[in-house]
Amino acid sequence: MKKFILWILAFLITFSAAIYQRMTGPTYPKKLEVTLNDKLQNLKLIRSLSLNEKPEIRLDLNNSNIRARLFYKRYKSESEYQIADFIYRADPKHGGFFAEVPQQPVAGKLQYYIEITDLSGTKSYLKESPVVIRFKGDVPAFVLIPHILLMFIAMLFSTLAGLMAVIKYPFYKKYALWTLIFFFTGGIILGPIVQYFAFGDLWTGIPFGWDLTDNKTLIALIFWILAVVMNRKKDRPFYIALAAIVLLLVFSIPHSLFGSELNYSSGHVTQGIILNFF
Repeated sequence: MKKFILWILAFLITFSAAIYQRMTGPTYPKKLEVTLNDKLQNLKLIRSLSLNEKPEIRLDLNNSNIRARLFYKRYKSESEYQIADFIYRADPKHGGFFAEVPQQPVAGKLQYYIEITDLSGTKSYLKESPVVIRFKGDVPAFVLIPHILLMFIAMLFSTLAGLMAVIKYPFYKKYALWTLIFFFTGGIILGPIVQYFAFGDLWTGIPFGWDLTDNKTLIALIFWILAVVMNRKKDRPFYIALAAIVLLLVFSIPHSLFGSELNYSSGHVTQGIILNFF
């Protein structure tokens, strides 16, 4: 019964951390509430596009009695905003207003805001804090799905091992070892492959760069290697509990934060510095 409770608790913690990471990441759609013709509307503005997708911004509005325009430019540039009209397309499932933007190279970014006109007049949204959209290469499902599953399982086993270590429940060393195996496979082997497909680089963390996703993965790996090694010949549950806490913190950091970004001036893809986060 105690083991069952630990499993349930570990799953709830892992699932909550995964949802938090996903919803707070810089590529998760930006939510925006607007009132149009006295009716409240909830919009989701995209912040990530694959190169195999049509480069367009969609407003999920099925009201042809409004007009909308998109203002966009290259991210961190001094250029003037370009304007694109949203075109209404009637479709029961995927209709709405669509505005096309120019396709960008891998890791290229555009910033944009919108302007909507209804019966009460014209109003701009997000002009002072534009939405940033990043372009990436397409990651094959046979790489992306195993990566996501293995990282989730590793986090689940890590949390379970940590909880077991805290109460000194048997088998915490067994789940610690499985955590290291799954984390290494999902984060160190498949993670760079995912990044290669998306942005053209296998590893952009230390010593080659300061990509936050790569570096936080490396930090968590070091703690888990230490935890497993320190428990090989002697029971030292403290190290496993510590490694579990570190991985939980790492797992909760928004994914893709300070990630790959194309510098339009130099033409090089750069990464944010992990120290900026702290």
